[in-house]
Amino acid sequence: MRILLTNDDGIYAKGIEVLYTALSREHDVTVVAPETEQSAVGHAITWLNPLRANLIKRNGSFFGYALTGTPADCVKIAINELLDQMPHLVVSGINLGANVGVNVIYSGTVSAATEGAVLGIPSIAVSIDSFEPADFSAAQEFIPKLVNMVGERSLPPGISLNVNIPNLPSSEVRGVRITRQGNMKCLERYDRRIDPRNHTYYWLCNSLIEEDADPDADSNVLAAGYISVTPIQHDLTSYPMIDGLKSWNL
Repeated sequence: MRILLTNDDGIYAKGIEVLYTALSREHDVTVVAPETEQSAVGHAITWLNPLRANLIKRNGSFFGYALTGTPADCVKIAINELLDQMPHLVVSGINLGANVGVNVIYSGTVSAATEGAVLGIPSIAVSIDSFEPADFSAAQEFIPKLVNMVGERSLPPGISLNVNIPNLPSSEVRGVRITRQGNMKCLERYDRRIDPRNHTYYWLCNSLIEEDADPDADSNVLAAGYISVTPIQHDLTSYPMIDGLKSWNL
């Protein structure tokens, strides 16, 4: 298959190199990824500035295009300008840090996959439950299998898969569970500081985690040592609320 590979940690991140190596054994993989880290940019696109795509080498060989934009930009410009043919699949990752619960809406990794789905291409977002993973073996084994299965079965229009992998050796992963996006969120705080010129600035700090009680929520399945696979969509409509709003006689 023709696979477009991107991420939000940037083209020099270890996770995208791991995925490229794993997937390029069987598939034609093109990398278009942000030039710098774009974590937590969500589904932002670049509107007011030009985009530049630079050819990048890793280990002395052409690796891909580094884009001066966001993960969603990478998918858009790859499909519209950089690729000769439409990819069969978009894969985004491997992201450092899980994308579960409310964090999904902030994630550039997930948004790149969502953009692929918006454009009609089956897409997968991949994250590992650590910011300093020591072992990518579970992702290296599971993602090629999932890619081949999606290639065979495809996905419904507008649907992408959000995959979260425990930070464990593949031999210690307990299995794969199909999950829902949970409600886990960070109870955030800002660290207020003073710079050398006596100006106040703020640094966002994540503190306590508010857990989801549902055992089938993505965060709980991941914490239990399973790979979590969640089908997600970009349609944010609350359908049950439509009739309720009609009763307001707006």
